[in-house]
Amino acid sequence: MADVNRNLWAPWRMEFIRGLGEEQAERGCFLCDYWTHPERDAEHHVVWRTASAFVVMNRFPYTNGHLLIAPASHQGDYEHLSETELLDLQRLTRDAVRLLRETVKAQGFNVGVNLGHCAGAGLPDHMHVHVVPRWNGDTNYMAVLGDTRVIPDGLDSLYLTLTEKVKTLGIANE
Repeated sequence: MADVNRNLWAPWRMEFIRGLGEEQAERGCFLCDYWTHPERDAEHHVVWRTASAFVVMNRFPYTNGHLLIAPASHQGDYEHLSETELLDLQRLTRDAVRLLRETVKAQGFNVGVNLGHCAGAGLPDHMHVHVVPRWNGDTNYMAVLGDTRVIPDGLDSLYLTLTEKVKTLGIANE
């Protein structure tokens, strides 16, 4: 019976595991797919868009509310982005932080970009900014001892909250 208590079931992670390797390469870039199919924004959890970039929920988050900000163009590094894309990434990052402060009451943030596979980029050919909300005391025994994260909210539920708040804050229209 003790073994049962050591299991933390996370069946939604299987989608990520099965998508690794050659299958992922055959499917192409998921960010490009999301950009070219705005009619599927709710399905893809795209929170909002500008003319050259967009904000999307990370389907495999480090914490509740983990967002990705990506340019529309399939570029792997800052040097290949236009001035408009660079500015849009920064504005969207600022607005994503504001959104997460308002919705999930984040007390701090890790904001970063992994450029290149060796730097940890899971999608090295399409750069994106990670906005990871943090809270005082959010590092607990699960992450430290169990190498496991606890995500307290579902993607669909939080997506609805985020998209409604985007409307009330007016950040998608700036």
